[in-house]
Amino acid sequence: MAEKIIALVDGSIYAASVCEHAAWISGRTGAAVELLHIMGRRQGADQQDLSGSIRLGARKRLLEELATLDEQRARVANEHGRAILDDARALVEKAGATEVTTRLLQGDLVETVAELQSETRVVLIGKRGEAADFAKGHLGSNLERIVRVSQKPVLVASRAFRPVNKILVAYDGGASAQKAVDYMAQSPLYQGLELTLVTVGNADAQTQSKLKLAADKLRAAGLQVATRQVDGHPDSALSALIEGEGFDMLVMGAYGHSRIRSLVIGSTTTEMVRSCKVPVLMFR
Repeated sequence: MAEKIIALVDGSIYAASVCEHAAWISGRTGAAVELLHIMGRRQGADQQDLSGSIRLGARKRLLEELATLDEQRARVANEHGRAILDDARALVEKAGATEVTTRLLQGDLVETVAELQSETRVVLIGKRGEAADFAKGHLGSNLERIVRVSQKPVLVASRAFRPVNKILVAYDGGASAQKAVDYMAQSPLYQGLELTLVTVGNADAQTQSKLKLAADKLRAAGLQVATRQVDGHPDSALSALIEGEGFDMLVMGAYGHSRIRSLVIGSTTTEMVRSCKVPVLMFR
């Protein structure tokens, strides 16, 4: 089965960016795009159990009206989901993707992503969902759960899409960072783009050696690669590089063995993704 770009869309302001990033990846890799909208279990056709009301003496007519309301809510939720998918499909096709499918499902978002692993090339999700509290800068509630469960790369879309030319790759020599390098070496997505591998902090001889080997592997795949070492804390150092030097995307491993690891495990991870104004592609 050919692997697809799985783009998770909802009614949030980030959905358009998810669609445009999906089209960008599709255009460079030739992969098909599947747009998914997952309705929560309470939004679907399951009817509410009103049997308890009978024991309370409610009249039959009232129960029938409540059942009718349930059916109407389910119908509206389905129509809303379908409208979101139709709009998303129009956006992706307008951005140039030619092979696009949509799927409306009911259930748990994270469980669905896990079930689709075998047919997934990369998962796209917006930084924040429909219910995110923008005043407090909260991330989408499912984002970190999806990153933890997904065996495939997860691209967290920024609020607005912009063409990607320069990519910063946070490299600490860990297994997930190496997985990111292996993936990039094999994917046509990165051909012709400007890549920079960066380590943060005092890299020991072993990390420096791994950094050189990683760069050599990417160059052998025909990619343009530079290497850097910067001081400071990972979150502030990476953010400063992205802002100061105009990088368009951050690639990082979800689990490492150095200070970068703390960016993904624990609250600092959320802070890094929250503060970063470019899309973040994560591997675990």
